[in-house]
Amino acid sequence: QVQPVESGGGLVQPGGSLRLSCTAWNSPWNSHMQWFRQAPGKEREFVARISRSGAITQYADSVKGRFTISRDNTKNTLYLQLNSLKPEDTAVYFCNTDPINFAWGQGTQVTVSS
Repeated sequence: QVQPVESGGGLVQPGGSLRLSCTAWNSPWNSHMQWFRQAPGKEREFVARISRSGAITQYADSVKGRFTISRDNTKNTLYLQLNSLKPEDTAVYFCNTDPINFAWGQGTQVTVSS
């Protein structure tokens, strides 16, 4: 089963920005894709999804207007731009297909703290 690799997380102050990436080199990059996150002690939750072509996107209400999902199909890479970060955005961020078909990767840790 394909396991994606997420990267780009880190420690950032409130109001800061990060750009997350997700790649899955051993899989055809022709699926709708989505980002999830899981905060400590909480269930994994949906963050954003994007269509195969990148023309259609959808966001969770909690991140709408602050996060932007995009993809580069020539590089088999999915992105998530995180702006205006808040402490409640602290979580491990994961990518997967839509519907879910990949194994879950290790994720990338995003910590928002002053």
